[in-house]
Amino acid sequence: MLMRGGTSKGAYFLAEELPSDPGARDDLLLRVMGSPDPRQIDGLGGAHPLTSKVAVVSASADSEADVDYLFLQVGVDRPEVSDRQNCGNLLAGVGPFAVERGLVAAGEERTSVRIRMVNSGDLAAASFPTPGGRVDYSGTAEISGVPGTAAPVVIEFPRGAAPLLPTGHARDLVADTPVTCVDNGMPTVLIAASSLQVTGYESPKDLEEDLALADRLREIRLEAGKLMGLGDVEGTTVPKLSLLAAPRDGGAVTTRTFIPIRCHTSIGVLGAASVAAGLRVEGGVGQGVARLPERGDRLRIEHPTGFLDIEAGIEYGADGVPVAGRTAVVRTARKIFDGTVFARPAGAAQHP
Repeated sequence: MLMRGGTSKGAYFLAEELPSDPGARDDLLLRVMGSPDPRQIDGLGGAHPLTSKVAVVSASADSEADVDYLFLQVGVDRPEVSDRQNCGNLLAGVGPFAVERGLVAAGEERTSVRIRMVNSGDLAAASFPTPGGRVDYSGTAEISGVPGTAAPVVIEFPRGAAPLLPTGHARDLVADTPVTCVDNGMPTVLIAASSLQVTGYESPKDLEEDLALADRLREIRLEAGKLMGLGDVEGTTVPKLSLLAAPRDGGAVTTRTFIPIRCHTSIGVLGAASVAAGLRVEGGVGQGVARLPERGDRLRIEHPTGFLDIEAGIEYGADGVPVAGRTAVVRTARKIFDGTVFARPAGAAQHP
């Protein structure tokens, strides 16, 4: 099933319909998506990391979850399939997909699906309308980066087990640049745009074409990855890097997020959750940049194509260490088509 989840698009599979061997599975998915090829002309992929994604869903053996969701990022112009991160956008489609495939029985009005994100072991609960016991994708919810409206999918994340500040510090100096390393569902490095001699309001295209910036970001990411306990991140998609600037449209902050080389045209759900939590950390790089509301946990994160509203609070324990509180977000999802995909034959010659 091809679905839009949030501001991403991907192929959703039942785990039983894919090879159990990870190598064989990944080889098949590369051929399904048309990778490696910058245009992905011979597959389902849309020539961008945001449209070259896969969700693998199965019934869960975890008593706290209904289904397991494995996210796989399929490389566009490289023959790579990564399971090193979650995707909060495709997560929006997992609950509806589980109901469509009969993994979870639909309620008469609404259905809540408990989801275990296999990549990290974290849990989430997605609630969406199912009038008459069928998923209804139509509605009035609107999210930036997606035209039109659709039914709201409310996603709540319980507090994760990982430390909110993986390095143990509110601020680190990485590659001579002040950063805040945070993980509220997505390992993310927060950087004030001004510290990299950019405004943070540039278009994703202009930022991607700044070769000096690309070199600087790569240096920061490699060093930060080690500090965050992620090891050598040269060939992985985490941590993400999010540049921060003062808000322009009434939000809390303006962001430009790298995933990790391409600049996101919006922002991922879990990336936004990490940004929102990181902005609240006393002494973090967000202080002096962000404009936080006086009350409540809801923050509006501005991005290149609009904004994302997210509720993300933090709490301080007796030891003074910040921990993540409740995180919740409203997204939308839509079924685009349901059918059979014919993968490029194994071993077929590839030409750029």
